[in-house]
Amino acid sequence: MSTALVHPAVLKSEIRLFRREPGSLFWILGFPTLLLVILGSIPAFRETDPDFGGLRPIDGYVPVGVLLGLIVGGIQAMPQTLTGYRERGILRRMSTTPVRPPALLSAQMLLFGGAALASALLALVVGRLAFDVRLPEQPFGYALALLLAVLVALALGAVISALSGTTKIAGAIGSAVFFPAMFCAGVWMPVQTMPDALARAVGFTPFGAAAEALNQAAAGNWPGWDHLGVLVAWTVLLTAGAARWFRWE
Repeated sequence: MSTALVHPAVLKSEIRLFRREPGSLFWILGFPTLLLVILGSIPAFRETDPDFGGLRPIDGYVPVGVLLGLIVGGIQAMPQTLTGYRERGILRRMSTTPVRPPALLSAQMLLFGGAALASALLALVVGRLAFDVRLPEQPFGYALALLLAVLVALALGAVISALSGTTKIAGAIGSAVFFPAMFCAGVWMPVQTMPDALARAVGFTPFGAAAEALNQAAAGNWPGWDHLGVLVAWTVLLTAGAARWFRWE
């Protein structure tokens, strides 16, 4: 009986199925960069703004584009996929085979985590080439903050999957979480332009803390340990909740 945490055949199959989903490909890989291009095409977004600490608005929106792909993948795409497998009895049938259901969960997390990282890289490259946005000046701190952001998004997606009995419920919960997550990430108002009290409150949320950490690393500073600590705490709490509530049937 296979005991591998990640089964290569399962991962390959999930990648093949993911490539057949143009909607997921667009919203995770394409939409964040497309939003960045649209915003960068506005002349005012390419001019320095005191509200952005002397940076251009487009500079402040690159971290937003980086976070958007992992929010979509972790909160909306992955939960509906896993809940659909449970709803159709696929997980129950897998429990009777040498390939255990945890192998599918691991494959899903690797798949959507990898897609989120690819989306982030694409946003950074397009921001640099199209709008001359500086690459992160503290690359190691940026990579650490991004990795923690991916982990917290996947953990949140696992909780949504655990609490959802059907794909409709997963979609409803995902949508209810999605819009606050986008707000905290700065889609409508980047964190550095928020009033101080609001920015402090948002900094205690997973994606608000991630946005702050990414902004600090992009500016050349090591991400604040308080923001990294918030990401670690949320990841641990959400992972524990998912492990407690998740059911294969």
